[in-house]
Amino acid sequence: MKAISHKLVLKGSYFTATTVDQVEYQQDRLVCIDEEGRIGQISAPDEAGYQGMIRQAQGEGTFWELAADQYLLPGFIDLHVHAPQWPNAGLALDRPLNEWLSTYTFPLEAKFSNADFAAEVYADLVETLLANGTTTALYFGSVANAGNLELVKACLKQGQRGFVGKVVMDDPDQTPDYYRDSSAQQALQDTEDFILQTQKLTTTSQIKVTSVVMPRFLPSCSPEALAGLGQLAQKYDLPIQSHCSESDWENGYALSTYDKRDAEVLDHFGLLTEKSVMAHGTLLNQDDLALFRQRGTGIAHCPISNAYFGNAVLPAKQVVQQQVKIGLGTDISGGFDPSVYQNLRQALISARMLSDGVDHDLAPEKRGTHAPSLTAQNAFYLATRGGAASLNLPTGQIKPGYFADLQVVHSKYATFMQQSEQDIFEKVMYHTTASEIDQVLVQGQLVVGEKIIAQA
Repeated sequence: MKAISHKLVLKGSYFTATTVDQVEYQQDRLVCIDEEGRIGQISAPDEAGYQGMIRQAQGEGTFWELAADQYLLPGFIDLHVHAPQWPNAGLALDRPLNEWLSTYTFPLEAKFSNADFAAEVYADLVETLLANGTTTALYFGSVANAGNLELVKACLKQGQRGFVGKVVMDDPDQTPDYYRDSSAQQALQDTEDFILQTQKLTTTSQIKVTSVVMPRFLPSCSPEALAGLGQLAQKYDLPIQSHCSESDWENGYALSTYDKRDAEVLDHFGLLTEKSVMAHGTLLNQDDLALFRQRGTGIAHCPISNAYFGNAVLPAKQVVQQQVKIGLGTDISGGFDPSVYQNLRQALISARMLSDGVDHDLAPEKRGTHAPSLTAQNAFYLATRGGAASLNLPTGQIKPGYFADLQVVHSKYATFMQQSEQDIFEKVMYHTTASEIDQVLVQGQLVVGEKIIAQA
């Protein structure tokens, strides 16, 4: 009886997170990808039929063998990207937040009412993120749907799984007159139009783009807009993204305006659900985290941008230990680098500084929190399984039944002695840039690089 044929049979060694603290290494496995773009089977060298599967795949032209210095990893998930801010990445990060927004960010985002300009920027952004191993991205769009639809099209064209939202900001007291929704009613109508147009664009696509309900943050939205967005999310059963307790300013705005904490206000309007992802959260307290856990809401941890605008360090290790969903975000352009690898590394650095402290005038016992720091395994989990859990996606793991969202990376530097599995893993985490990412697949479709098909 002939063995089952697969769309692709990929032979190589891989790393995948099994728990928040453990990363599994498997050598010379056959990762078999089916026609739906899922991992259908994984076979070990000592299993019956292993060699037969190789011969069959070679005969069918579907066998791909990694080189000795290449490793297979799950694709990374970026939970927070301000897509229209891509041209500003790396600019004005030393300025106060209000100046950064009013002088640099809002004027740039207003340009995305021009569909041609948006198409040019978004094609480059999606290509860049894919080249950095990001197979799924949760995008903030802009106020104008003309640009937002170009972002949807860029994801569809290049094969990235995108989650895209029309940004709502209608409060005239907190937003510039040249860049805001004209009213709460118009904001809600435009949001619903975007939802319907996105559904139409993605009808026949295997790799989907999902529309997201997206109030920018409490200071930019009227209560009418917030209430209506909560109702739209429920009506269409959609994800929600906003910012929550991301800075002293935003945290203080909620308390002074609503006499409630940021998380409480969002929850009041039906915006904290199991499909919600809230960015930053550097100032979330224990009551907030308990509410997030109760609602099933995730946190987009953006360690680079938090260093500039967060006013505190998110205790990511403790968030994980409290069983709150959490993944990583680049927060372009508050974050200057499009690589989740770079943010993974900053998460480790920030966690260590939080634990050890930063003020040398204090005695060592008073200098830091002394709480456990993140490990490389923890950070890898956030970049993969944590992001997948936050978006309720069957991805982020190399495991049968999961989407074949994969990246093939090679070692950056020469090896002068024998390395353990842990040595290899840590070097991949700390060294990898886009230059070391050879191929990227989304749902089994090659979107970066070339397949190396071995013939019989």
